[in-house]
Amino acid sequence: MFTGIIQGLGTLFEKRPAGGGMIFGLEADFALTDPEEGESIAVNGACLTARHIKGSRFYVDVSPESLTRTILGRLQTGQRVNLERALRLSDRLGGHLVSGHVDTQGLVEQRRNAGDFTLFTFSLDPGLTKYVIEKGSITINGVSLTVNSCERDRFFVSIIPHTLASTTLGALREGDPVNIEVDMIGKYVEKLLTEKSAGGGMQGRINPAFLAEHGFL
Repeated sequence: MFTGIIQGLGTLFEKRPAGGGMIFGLEADFALTDPEEGESIAVNGACLTARHIKGSRFYVDVSPESLTRTILGRLQTGQRVNLERALRLSDRLGGHLVSGHVDTQGLVEQRRNAGDFTLFTFSLDPGLTKYVIEKGSITINGVSLTVNSCERDRFFVSIIPHTLASTTLGALREGDPVNIEVDMIGKYVEKLLTEKSAGGGMQGRINPAFLAEHGFL
């Protein structure tokens, strides 16, 4: 589990095929204190398992599913990526709950400046639009962002200078692909409602008792 608050950047120093997937060698620009072999680390928002950790360098296996679902396969050696180590229960939840399971790829449709801020428009699979709400949370390349507004197949965000400077979002240009993870809470709520509706005709009967029963209150 992650928060979408990027701890630092990494550089891809090795990329090679292995068993239908790929092996990446990455070097972080921050100290990997108390490293644990096999710990989870989010690379551009995709949860991967770190191994052979030595200093600030480590390797990850990228499965065929990850190569298909994410933009990781497009990375070139020397390219920078966003990195976040897994959340500890004692950590601050500065962003939002992020699983590291990328839902889809999107594209930067537009980038423009608005004073000190940068406004981005991202494309989105219309099938995922129902999970994106105005002022809700979304993850782009591992970065927790707030949705300004959304339409059927796109959404809009405003990014502060600090985020642009400390993540790879500052290098994004129109037409660039990105990893997108929608807020997981919406998907859990949908599943609960769908199962209740199919099993007991609960559709349309959302009330405080129902929400309390399922842990939302």
